[in-house]
Amino acid sequence: MTLQEYEEKRDFSRTPEPRPEYSATGARRFVVQEHHASHLHWDFRLEIEGVLKSWAIPKGPPEASGIRRLAIQTEDHPVDYLDFEGEIAEGQYGAGRVVIWDRGTYDLEKLEPREIVVNLRGTRLQGLYVLVHTKDDQWIMLKKKT
Repeated sequence: MTLQEYEEKRDFSRTPEPRPEYSATGARRFVVQEHHASHLHWDFRLEIEGVLKSWAIPKGPPEASGIRRLAIQTEDHPVDYLDFEGEIAEGQYGAGRVVIWDRGTYDLEKLEPREIVVNLRGTRLQGLYVLVHTKDDQWIMLKKKT
């Protein structure tokens, strides 16, 4: 999924979200945004190769090991979205309130098409997390035991 998909879904004259821009900082940052859209969910975003790779997690990211959560991959977002909080106007894609739930940095342990392993250092999320792309074309997020 690309930044072009992100841009096509938004009217920037009506939403306070940042415009798409590729930004290769080399940083390893992440954010989790609580998104009060048509259905409450949490958006998990990892800064990878100049964009934010993004997943919507309906029940929120697991805070303890042994819990598996569905993670629906969404379009890439611009790196500036790391700091986005605000209200997306009614009638716009993703309408509703967005609040930063957690943020921090991470070490990338593994990056493969079907598996991503990161060591998160956030305020709420800390430790080894795995995103696994299943044979059913879904993603699962889980926290590994340490």
